[in-house]
Amino acid sequence: MDELGPLTVKTYPGHEWVLGKTRATYEPDYGRRGKLWVHGAFEPATGQATLILSSKRDSASHIQLLEKTIQTFPADHLQLIEDNLSTHHSRDTQIALAAWPEIKVLFLPKYACWLNLIEPWWKQLKSLALYGRRFETLPELETALWEALDYWNNHRHPYRWKKIPQELQLPAGVTLSNVT
Repeated sequence: MDELGPLTVKTYPGHEWVLGKTRATYEPDYGRRGKLWVHGAFEPATGQATLILSSKRDSASHIQLLEKTIQTFPADHLQLIEDNLSTHHSRDTQIALAAWPEIKVLFLPKYACWLNLIEPWWKQLKSLALYGRRFETLPELETALWEALDYWNNHRHPYRWKKIPQELQLPAGVTLSNVT
């Protein structure tokens, strides 16, 4: 689980390169037409993801993401991996987690933020939703994010983390809980 943002309503340049001696014709667009935070949960084993869009990063938005995660990934026991943000440790969040005994939260060490598996997925979502597009209003940006999420979930696949050498990755169907 993680947050992406704030994303602003602006022009996001694409990946096209123009060969030749011409200069770029891209006009800077600094947005200032609205912004939103994207809160997401991603399950690497199946590739399924879910989002919450919010006007700010706060405990209430994080609790909404926890609720949506429970609905999206029904299980008897959930282990959620999060980074160390104050909204993840807040009193409101701790009270909400007390109501869900099936959730266990594991926090990434502050010195090992590169272990956050959702970060590469954010790049995929931004590529699907934003790159090469211009947004005039906040609802347009929100629609693009929801469409990108739907596309991803309809074409999802298990995520293989490329920072770990292949010979050190666990085989399919093997989890850390059943390795002795």
